[in-house]
Amino acid sequence: MEDTAKVSADAVRSLPEEIRQKIRMAQQIELTEYHIYRKLAASQKDPDMRTLLERIANEELEHHDFWKELLGESVRPRRLQIVFYTALARIFGITFGIKLMEKGEQRAEKTYGELLQYIPQVQELIEAEDRHEQHLISLLDEERLRYVSSMVLGLNDALVELTGALAGLTLALQNTHIVALAGLITGIAAALSMAASEYLSTKSEEGEKNPLKAAGYTGVAYIFTVLFLVFPYFVLANPFFSLGWAVANALLVIFFFTYYISVAKDLSFRHRFGEMALISIGVMLINFLIGLVIRHFFHIDV
Repeated sequence: MEDTAKVSADAVRSLPEEIRQKIRMAQQIELTEYHIYRKLAASQKDPDMRTLLERIANEELEHHDFWKELLGESVRPRRLQIVFYTALARIFGITFGIKLMEKGEQRAEKTYGELLQYIPQVQELIEAEDRHEQHLISLLDEERLRYVSSMVLGLNDALVELTGALAGLTLALQNTHIVALAGLITGIAAALSMAASEYLSTKSEEGEKNPLKAAGYTGVAYIFTVLFLVFPYFVLANPFFSLGWAVANALLVIFFFTYYISVAKDLSFRHRFGEMALISIGVMLINFLIGLVIRHFFHIDV
């Protein structure tokens, strides 16, 4: 590629500034991703994953050097992107961080496609990007993704059960402190019950998942959701404003978790988000009506 870069460098000088700017952007992307992959490799304990990430980082640097020689200019990496993607990988897992970054690379392929008509060697870069993406996918086997079904179980149950319970309790009791206490007790009890059920279910399946870890993921996801949904009732005095805030929190949890799963497992975001939101809101409305009936017929006034 070095020889072809030298040959093409003369022709690049005659290209329109718009095309030269696209070359600068491609060069900057490659340099940025070199730093990201290098940092991710340094944080890996798995030697195979670390070796692969180091190899990909070196390939990205070679691609940057190709563009640099072709254009005859230097660029700086995008520091904010380096911090952003490495932080995402450490917080949400390397699978999520890398796949989100790969989605950005898919957008960059459009730029490469435009450059291809001017610089035929770009095809080699596109093929190299595809190769290392396939290698990454073949090695990505993160523990938290193996237990994603357990997390989904905890989140789904907490969202459906607790939003419904809070709606019913809000209308029946209309006292934020009592609703908060009842919701918290109900939620924690349900979390322990769900964790125990997931432990027994996973143990009976005799699969790859560890029953204790599966129970832990289910319980933690459930309790986190409970705390997030009940929190408004500890802050606001108006029970109906608290319920509105709790519903907004429920939609926020659904949005972020669905986005995480859609990126990490290449699933449809819109379909899964709509399904989870519809179920949670539907159950909430039904329980709200039940609370209305209970308050009317039993004359509850707290």
